[in-house]
Amino acid sequence: MLADAVYLFPNASPRIVALSKANQGLGDFISVLDPNFKDKTSLETEVSVEQVASTKPDAVILKNYMADKLGKPLEELGLKVIYLDLETPDKFTRDIATLGQFFQDEARAKQVSAFYQERTDRIAKAVADVKEDQKPRVLILYYNDRDGQVAFNVPPMTYIQTVLAQTAGGRPAWKDAQLGQGWTKVNLEQIAAWDADQIYIVAYTKSSSDVVKQLKADTQWQALRATRQGKLYAFPADYYSWDQADTRWILGLTWLAAKLHPDRFPGLDMEKEITTFYRELYKLDDAAYQKNIKPVLKGDLF
Repeated sequence: MLADAVYLFPNASPRIVALSKANQGLGDFISVLDPNFKDKTSLETEVSVEQVASTKPDAVILKNYMADKLGKPLEELGLKVIYLDLETPDKFTRDIATLGQFFQDEARAKQVSAFYQERTDRIAKAVADVKEDQKPRVLILYYNDRDGQVAFNVPPMTYIQTVLAQTAGGRPAWKDAQLGQGWTKVNLEQIAAWDADQIYIVAYTKSSSDVVKQLKADTQWQALRATRQGKLYAFPADYYSWDQADTRWILGLTWLAAKLHPDRFPGLDMEKEITTFYRELYKLDDAAYQKNIKPVLKGDLF
């Protein structure tokens, strides 16, 4: 998520000496953007202060939750540390401005922020007059099968997944649940009890399309109203799922809003939205899109 935000700035690439592994299991996007990717030091996710310091950086960019464990010890060594949050659209805009200052390219930061603001405003305007009782009850579930154990989880109200559901004109079905600070595990009985109008499955280490196909073949999931009515969807992804606090959240928001309120987004061309996103934000032309992005697209896109 940090790397994807940093690479929004064209002058950032030659200044990056090391970055943590950014492959969630669906491929490495940065290798598409950076021709010198193989020359950069690849750090493990659970990296030590010593490993970071050994790359001799002038500055280190971290997610803010890593301040105590990694940030402060690095600061004590005299390193400049920049903290980013990215977890909501507002914080995303603020953090893009911070990166613009750091890379001395505030014009690019404003250009990027305008790209997101224009699209967010368009969606907000389209669903502004939808009455609360007319908003579909939506359930966003994170699927994982770590260690062979299948689990479904819902996000807290502060996470971007919930913000996307609300901004797109939906009502989070899990709103009144006992939620923790992070993802909260829920069982199938609870999922059935929520009886959401629409269910969206996200998966970070495998294809959401494959997961939904598997669920649709499960008799227990076939009993859910959303499944019976054809409203069980695979949240889109390419190298990363579009529901995350990643640059792709604007694609996720656009797609979700059109799913929840198709009558308010007539003629929406998601492929055009995707190609525009990669062209304007990452300078990938149509040929690069066809070669590197389209083959890895997943989810109920088209």
